[in-house]
Amino acid sequence: MSGEWQGQLKGFVNSIERLKQHINLTAEEEKILTETKTTWGTTPYFASLMDPDDPSCPIRRQVIPSALEQQNQFGMEDYLVWKENRATEEVRPDSIARQYKDRVAFTVTQVCGIYCRHCFRKELVVDGDLELDFNVDEGLLWLAEHSEVRDVLITGGDPFLLSDEKLEYLIRKLRELPHVEMIRFGTRTPIVLPQRIDAGLKKVLGGYHKVPIWINTQCNHPKELTEETAKAVFELLSCGVNVGNQAVLLKGINDDVETFRALHQKLLQVRIKPYYVFYCEAAPGIDHFRTPVEKGAELIRDALRGHTTGLAQPMHVVATNIGKIPLMPDYYIKDKDAQHYTLCNHKGEQTRIPNIPE
Repeated sequence: MSGEWQGQLKGFVNSIERLKQHINLTAEEEKILTETKTTWGTTPYFASLMDPDDPSCPIRRQVIPSALEQQNQFGMEDYLVWKENRATEEVRPDSIARQYKDRVAFTVTQVCGIYCRHCFRKELVVDGDLELDFNVDEGLLWLAEHSEVRDVLITGGDPFLLSDEKLEYLIRKLRELPHVEMIRFGTRTPIVLPQRIDAGLKKVLGGYHKVPIWINTQCNHPKELTEETAKAVFELLSCGVNVGNQAVLLKGINDDVETFRALHQKLLQVRIKPYYVFYCEAAPGIDHFRTPVEKGAELIRDALRGHTTGLAQPMHVVATNIGKIPLMPDYYIKDKDAQHYTLCNHKGEQTRIPNIPE
């Protein structure tokens, strides 16, 4: 697949003409695309997965702008500045976002293989309202001076759209820092551009190292999981890189029991471990994707817990300016007294276990 991924980017589907090669646009979609000033588009590969005649197709809705993006009842103004703690007293380069003492997000690009309509970095990546300077060397220098940081998440945009040479440089420089113990990448390329997982990238990522590489991708619907993705994930695993999934709970796309279960079962079929289900964040212009806060935990209870292997169960969280917060009510402990806990399973059956004192 060498060189094929660059061809996908050259043919990027970001014009009405190119989009019409894949789907039949509705009059409303074409009007919005003509008028929008936001960045939109995806790879020809991912565009080919859209239903050509269904505007409610879950892949289509993640790619094509909607008039609903103009509505903003619940989105926060300057959301990304708040979320990534960019207005604090700590002096950091634009490339470094921080919610924790021992780990940071290192943003190295704002280019994507899909400009997700639900993106929490929408102000930066999609709308272009926020301008930041993602100087990699400035970020590396800051990291070298902060020995408390042991875990670096490389993000974007999509960092895997950088060249092999730039990725090799970035990984090598991070591994030279004695306090960095692990490197993580956030990338949708296994889903929207599986051609990127080629021999050159495997050489950059692969091999035994004391500072391991982990990848988390984002897959939101079972329709996104193809044989091409399965092969790409296998190639990553074969060179020593584990792959997890961070889905976003999206209204009308994956917030029903059947779809939610199919997504998490199929993820395991292609060797991707479900990790998080994110509550759709409070970025502006994405109210139409947002569910009630409790919905994710209810879906884990009703679609996964007891209905399929525990390997398929992610954690439902919301990302905030003070870190990720689990949104997991305890549905299973029904009662307790001095002697026993009363527990309930997915069928509503109850049993008891001893209450052990401290």
